[in-house]
Amino acid sequence: MSDYHEAQFTSSGTNINEVKRKNAASGLSYNEVKELLAKNGGQGTAIYSDTNIQEVKMENQSTESNS
Repeated sequence: MSDYHEAQFTSSGTNINEVKRKNAASGLSYNEVKELLAKNGGQGTAIYSDTNIQEVKMENQSTESNS
């Protein structure tokens, strides 16, 4: 019977449990950062957002009607 805490290795010799431990301690994942920025806007990101929502909606409608 194998112990849950026993080291598990890939065929190339990577310690799977060690990789999981390091990933858990490394901070936010890429998708977690994207979600956080989407919810909060991010500090100093307003300079990158010059989107006119009404203009985009009108462009989308015209594109859909031309299809």
